[in-house]
Amino acid sequence: MAKPVSSSVSGASNEEIEIIKRLVELGRMAMASIANADQARIDEIVTAVAWSLYKPENAQRLAEMAVEDTGIGNVKDKVIKNQRKTFGTLRDLMRAKTVGIISQDRDRGLVQYGKPVGVVAAITPSTNPAATPVNKSMMALKGANAIIIAPSPAGWSSTNATVELMRSALAKVGAPQNLVQILPAPVSRNLTKLLMEQADLIIATGSQNNVRSAYSSGTPAIGVGAGNVPVIIDSSADLKDAAEKICASKTFDNSTSCSSENSLVILDDVYDEAITALQSAGAYRCSADEKAAIQDKLWINGNLNRDLIAKDADIFAQGVGLDNDSDKAKFFLVEEDFDPDSLFSDEKLSLVLTVYRARDFDHAESLVRDILNVQGRGHSCGIHTSNPDHPTRLAENIDVVRVLVNQPHTFGNGGSFNNALNFTLSMGCGTWGGNSISENLNYRHFINITNLVTTVGEDKPSEEDLFGAYFERYGKE
Repeated sequence: MAKPVSSSVSGASNEEIEIIKRLVELGRMAMASIANADQARIDEIVTAVAWSLYKPENAQRLAEMAVEDTGIGNVKDKVIKNQRKTFGTLRDLMRAKTVGIISQDRDRGLVQYGKPVGVVAAITPSTNPAATPVNKSMMALKGANAIIIAPSPAGWSSTNATVELMRSALAKVGAPQNLVQILPAPVSRNLTKLLMEQADLIIATGSQNNVRSAYSSGTPAIGVGAGNVPVIIDSSADLKDAAEKICASKTFDNSTSCSSENSLVILDDVYDEAITALQSAGAYRCSADEKAAIQDKLWINGNLNRDLIAKDADIFAQGVGLDNDSDKAKFFLVEEDFDPDSLFSDEKLSLVLTVYRARDFDHAESLVRDILNVQGRGHSCGIHTSNPDHPTRLAENIDVVRVLVNQPHTFGNGGSFNNALNFTLSMGCGTWGGNSISENLNYRHFINITNLVTTVGEDKPSEEDLFGAYFERYGKE
């Protein structure tokens, strides 16, 4: 059902209003044409869109465009991300029912039908201008929805190329191209806000400003929280394995992922050995003067310097003025005592890892909580350990959605082929992170469910069954 076309967006022009009205109308028309599609047809459409990015030459070209457009990340890793996330998400989606009867329980007299949520507004970040739009489009199409991408202005060119490939893929399988659309350039705040008003559901990934704007739009919205992942290296950890996993994760796509490690908390009794293992894996241990130089250059008036975030290690080292011994470094260690006012306690979006020394595990747990209270509460944390009790303690005591054990965070947090998390590029952080979901974004968030309910044998316990234990202890008075 179409929404009213009047808008509360201050300063929006009639032309902008008409642009959004037309995009949404085209999306609804495209949805109508697949309204009777069965699951096999929907899955064919989703697979076509997945192949449009997974296809090696497309994954390569869009990775190159993304780095050229945004200046962040690196081509090799973006190719891997484009293919790995798409492949993993397709695996998850092909195992799910989303249209028609999706669940049937005769014993309970319950049949569930999956139905579209409508036209989805997808806010996407400059960090992943190809992978995130395709990831969200696959999930939206799985529910027989239409989707309109609102990209970061910095990534519009590569996102538009991605959308064109998706639209060509839709045409190839005889599906309406307008199931996937993009805001026209130049993308403005007005256009994005108007889209959020007129859509049926918003999926907001990127800056917290975008997430807050989505929540205040009047349209149902799913946002994701900020990352700032702390990871413990425990006394019982395999230090070489931990260091290699941390290096691979921290350096992937030059740390553009919100799941990238931002802090290490190392137990005192293995601190020196852990630092040595990290250096062997490619870390550069910064001196106090070098730490000061990084702080001076990585932030400008308290904001991250776009000329240094998500850059190759050699470019970063030159940019902050590190000496020639750093030219072979893969990432950089900055050691300090925890201070909530320190810039190093926050997310850094760069190849810099803050390192804290913990007296014991109680102190390590406390430091993880302190770091997340600066930023990242609800997102995730990790631990490298051989002690099964310590991950359990973190899961019980720390307010995060995900606790990863002996895993490289960037490769495990958004789904992996060797853990149970759904593949995604959007991580819900629960109410701790100001989000409505406490799981990885997945196809379930893109469907409405109708419940067909018939009567069954009565399921009514006795008063004694429900109140007996209470009455025995406290009486009926």
